[in-house]
Amino acid sequence: MMRTLTGWVAVAVFAVASVATPGPLANARERLRDRLAERMAAGAEPKAEGSETVAYGADPLQTLDIWKAKTAAGSAPLIVFVHGGGWKRGDKDNATGRFKAPHYTGEGYAFASINYRLVPAATVEQQAADVAAAVRALVDRAASLGIDRHRIVLMGHSAGAHLVALVGTDERYLKSAGLTFADVAGVIPIDGAAYDVTAQMRDGPPIMQKTYAQAFGADPERQLSLSPTEQAAAPNAPAFLLLHVQRPDGVRQAKALAAALEAGGSRVETGSFDGEGLRGHMEINRSLGDPAYPATATVDAWLKRLFDRKAAR
Repeated sequence: MMRTLTGWVAVAVFAVASVATPGPLANARERLRDRLAERMAAGAEPKAEGSETVAYGADPLQTLDIWKAKTAAGSAPLIVFVHGGGWKRGDKDNATGRFKAPHYTGEGYAFASINYRLVPAATVEQQAADVAAAVRALVDRAASLGIDRHRIVLMGHSAGAHLVALVGTDERYLKSAGLTFADVAGVIPIDGAAYDVTAQMRDGPPIMQKTYAQAFGADPERQLSLSPTEQAAAPNAPAFLLLHVQRPDGVRQAKALAAALEAGGSRVETGSFDGEGLRGHMEINRSLGDPAYPATATVDAWLKRLFDRKAAR
């Protein structure tokens, strides 16, 4: 019943978004979208059992959950997941999806899902720094957690896709945690649409403009500095897998980021999957890790190639 209710909520939000226009009406519709998104999050499936919680900073939101690999010969590769929520909401306990942890640990990988400080109490720059700090905390515990610190992949959905893409293109965030791109084997952004912040604020859905303005502000230089597409000149993380559903702005932004990353020398693959509007946007996150969901096989194959390549060096 909850999945059915969630689907109807998603359809309602998409209907609101599809007719939104700039101005006070769009602001009211965005507030409605926020409330509906919060209801969807409240009804999301809970996190998988068997995790250990680690604090990586003093703020209550600077925590992560880590699941150890179920089967691994020696130290296991690690996937670090960053939830979405418009940079201002979301939580590892209800925005990770129920399939990821059991699936990836069953494949022989460790899996972590992080919380991070939220806008407006924190800036997007601080959120990206939180992602790097969480990776640092896991690297520091690699021996006790059974992690191969040289085979780490960042994965994020929606706003989390933007954050992992930013950390994977602007090395300042990793360096602030005493890391470099050599400590990240690859990045998997899932259905993000703010890789080029300036373009998204110009051409993106009107219903999202208040959210973008709150996160990125009005300073053009800051918007450029927070745009992974603009930061994608070499060096970058070595490999990216960009996943998206059929939202026009998400497709457009993923293609532009892929081109910029390829020009910067990264290995780039993309995955395009069915799904439209908020419903498709939520489904790719909720279902990733389910063997019946098409994106799962795409990610599994990419991870195997990536980790096998790293292990052979």
